[in-house]
Formats: sequence, C-alpha cells, structure tokens
Amino acid sequence: MIYLDRRIFTILLLGFSSGLPLLLTASTLTFWMAESGTSYTAIGLFALVGIPYTCKFLWSPLIDRLSLPGLTRWFGRRRAWMLLSQILLLMALWSLSTVNPSDNLMWTAWLALVVAFLSATQDIVIDAYRVDILEEETYGAGAATVVFGYRIGMLVSGAGALYLAAYFPWPVVYQWMALFMLVGVFATLFGKEPLEPITSGQEGHNWFYEAAVAPFLDFIKRTDWAWILVFVVLYKLGDAFISNMTSPFYLATGFSKIEIANITKIFGVAAMLFGAFVGGWIVARLGILKALFVCGVLQMLSNLVFVLQAYVGYDVSLLVFTIAVENVTGGMGTVALVAYLSKLCHTAFTATQYALLSSLTAVGRTFLASPAGILADSLSWPIYFSVSMLVAMPALLLLLYLMRNEEHL
Repeated sequence: MIYLDRRIFTILLLGFSSGLPLLLTASTLTFWMAESGTSYTAIGLFALVGIPYTCKFLWSPLIDRLSLPGLTRWFGRRRAWMLLSQILLLMALWSLSTVNPSDNLMWTAWLALVVAFLSATQDIVIDAYRVDILEEETYGAGAATVVFGYRIGMLVSGAGALYLAAYFPWPVVYQWMALFMLVGVFATLFGKEPLEPITSGQEGHNWFYEAAVAPFLDFIKRTDWAWILVFVVLYKLGDAFISNMTSPFYLATGFSKIEIANITKIFGVAAMLFGAFVGGWIVARLGILKALFVCGVLQMLSNLVFVLQAYVGYDVSLLVFTIAVENVTGGMGTVALVAYLSKLCHTAFTATQYALLSSLTAVGRTFLASPAGILADSLSWPIYFSVSMLVAMPALLLLLYLMRNEEHL
C-alpha cells in the first residue's frame, strides 16, 4: 500500500514542517494583533508579509543547482537546503516571540517577513523533494499526504497556539511553535536523498542558462502557458478573501478563543483533511482538469455559508456547519490544485518550475487579497463575504477555456 511507503511518511512530516510557519505570520499573528487593538486595515495589509511566497521562484534556481559546503556532502543537495532552512526558521520564530505588535508594529512586520522568506525557501525544496522521490502514478497520494501533514502543521500553529494563548502569554506561544520546527529537522535526517534530477544537457557549459533560463523556456513551450499562470493566481482567490479576515470576524462576532480553536482549527482541520482525501479520489476518478472544476465550484459556493453566519451572528452550531462546508471544499480544491501543479513540472527543473507555480498561488492571498481589511472596514460582513464569492468566479471561467485543450498537461 502506497501510504505505508517510507517516502510517504517522510512527506507527511515535511508537510507538517511546511505548514507550521504559515499561520504564525497569518491568522495566528493577526489574532495576536487584533487582541492588541490593531486596526482591521493594518491587519489586512499584514498579508503583504507573505510577499516571499509570491517571489520564491526568483531564488529557486539557486536551490535547484547550488550545493551548500559541508551540508551537501553529508546530506545531499535537497536535504542540505531543507536542514538549513529549518534551523534558520526555528531561530527566526524564536526572535519573533521577543516582540509585541502593540509596542512595535514595524519590527513585528520585519521579523514576520524574515519568517515568511525562510518558510518560502523551505517550501521550495520540500516541493522539489516530494516530486523528485515520487513517480507520476503516486502524485495523487503524495499530494494528499503533503496536504495532510501541512494541515496538521497548521492545526498546531492555529488551534494549538490559541489553546496555549488562553493560558500563556503570546511570546511563550511562539517559542513553543519554534521548537516544533524540530519535526522538520527529524524528517530531513530520516529521509533519503533523491537521485540527481535529469538535466537538459547544458549543465557545466552554461550554469546560469540551466538554472534560471531553461526552466522558464521549457514552461512557455506549453499551449496557453500565459493563461495557465493567470488561472493558478486566481484559483484560490475567493478562499484568500475569507482566510485573511476570519480572525477579526470571529472576535467581532463574539466567539471565544477556545471556541475558535475547537471549531475553526481542530474540527476545521479534520474537515479539511477529509476534503483532501475526497479531492484525491475525485482527481483519480475524473482526471485533473475536471476535478479542478468540480472542486472549484464547490469551493466558491462554500463562501455563502459565511454570509449566513454573518447575518445570524453568534451561533456555535452554525459555526460548526460553516467551518465544515468551507474546509471540506477547500481541502478538495487544494489537492486538485497540487496535483495539477505537480503534473505541469518537468523533472529537470522541478524546484524552479514548482516554485514559480506555487508562488503564483500565493499572489492571491498576498497582493490581491491585501485590500481585504479595507473592504472589511467599509462594508458589512455579509456584503464582504458575498464579494469574496464573486472574486472566485473568473478562475472557473478561465478553467473552462483551458479544459477545451488538454495538451498543456
């Protein structure tokens, strides 16, 4: 059984390590900021600390080609980069624990930006490692497993952080989160280095061409390559508008930390994982493009439950339903998208091409969704969540166009 494969277990742990830092510069950090009295506008603009996730393709060629003195000799090129990024992430998260947003918002932003940069670097090499050690027929299982681990990591830095924050000050919470990065260090030491990727034959003659030019030239040979990139940017935009402002919404509606942790984090992650495995099944049954469309439609419609929640207000039972719908459909869409991105990558340029594509998925939650706080300050919550559904529609229309010609896969 594929899920008993040692490679899959390693991917599970690396998925945890990849997912852990994200909320620590996103919803968990914005919860800390909201409690300290930071405005919705500032909280929304804090999405810009995620810029490294959108630009990581710029330094991914270095990770694809460069060796690290000492570390590469002992662990191999992929694992050396993973180990370095994980150790630096631990140190950066510990440093973030030493500042308070209410005292120095700018310094908090700079440290959060460093964490995001190191997290994005870790993501580059983990994504490349996952694709390199798996065969095409196991991409679905690999995608489901990495999403599973990723969401467990987010559970720890989401619900786990809120639980801890109910009893300990936020600096202590972030110090615990820093120590959880040791899971990634263990996974890196436990895993095996993949075989060296096959290159197109220019390496040694023109390093820059192989590292920075060839991956992009290879990608733009695809039919409709520009529309593919636009689609990748837009596919999760509706979800980004939701996730950027959920913490302020829950607080404004009157939910407690424990209720938010239990329902939106623990139950939400369980629903997300269920959705991830459903998404993997749909990909296997329908194929990648049809699965993307089905999951995308459900993902878009799920935003309507937040409109209902906003009208009703404080209602724990309704929140359970809202989180179930939003997370199941979100998990389905994520797995379909990860499988799609994996299929688009050439084995000779895995790190660079996957970094480019996954960077574009972050554009929505970073740049395009950064005005979310301004909208939330000026609109009622029901109207805001209605807008979040509408912004998801262009991706589906573009997908219908791409489905007319499957040659790009």
